[in-house]
Amino acid sequence: MKLIKKNKNPIKPKRVVIFGANGFVGSSIANDLQFNGIKILKITKDKYDLLKEENIKKIRKLLKSDDSIIFISALAPCKNVEMLRQNIVILDNFCKIINNKKFNHLVNISSDAVFADSMKKINETSSKEPDSVHGIMHLTREKVLESNVDAEKLAHVRPTLIYGKNDSHNGYGPNLFARLIKAKKNITLFGKGEERRDHVLIDDVAKIVRHVILYKCYGSINAVSGNVISFYNVAKNLKKQTKSKNKIITTRRKIPMPHNGYRAFDNSLIKKLFNFKMIDPETGFKELFKWQWLLVLLGWLI
Repeated sequence: MKLIKKNKNPIKPKRVVIFGANGFVGSSIANDLQFNGIKILKITKDKYDLLKEENIKKIRKLLKSDDSIIFISALAPCKNVEMLRQNIVILDNFCKIINNKKFNHLVNISSDAVFADSMKKINETSSKEPDSVHGIMHLTREKVLESNVDAEKLAHVRPTLIYGKNDSHNGYGPNLFARLIKAKKNITLFGKGEERRDHVLIDDVAKIVRHVILYKCYGSINAVSGNVISFYNVAKNLKKQTKSKNKIITTRRKIPMPHNGYRAFDNSLIKKLFNFKMIDPETGFKELFKWQWLLVLLGWLI
């Protein structure tokens, strides 16, 4: 089901409880909410590890009936069956925390990996047939939460490939390429880097989640830019911005291109519901070098 606004006008919740607030996505959402004057409570792994059943009662005592909840806690990307098992334990313990517990709203941070491949633009109602363990994990989370939470209290936000300067995963794409450029190392592509993907800036993901909270939305929405760009052009764009002398190296592809080399999304629902424009890659990639350019202006050595 596509996302639906329950509030006609934005209303700040009394408090937002963020499960997984120390990760790349969680910390960005937390910072965005605080910057916009929304009170938060961070549930973090170092203090309340959701793999440990002993933390269930402790966390239940912290929750209030007027809390909005954001569920991000996961071992991600989920790469194998053992990680899938651990993520199911996290999910099970989270459900035990919220079961028979009153709360205002729940936003689950999912992934575009739940969708089947398609040569057409993917939207919120497209077929969900994940072909990866990571996608299976997120679809499982969605289905289990849907069976435990009232439909009008639950929203799924599904980001595509996220980039941003504080990313800790160092995944293939903008984040890795930018770090290689900063380290004055060459960028090695898979094949010719010809596969085209959608990349979304972490700031936009946080902004979407904030709007979902403020309007107490339910249903699902894809956090996507609506643009597709090849990995070769990502590397080329980053090189151009920094006037880098790093080389872009192509290789002989050993395995087939993921997603048939193309994965595009329709972001019209974001425009319709929230009336804001997603940041395009060329503008967003500049964020990866923001502090570097500031140092240059100040005359420091990079």
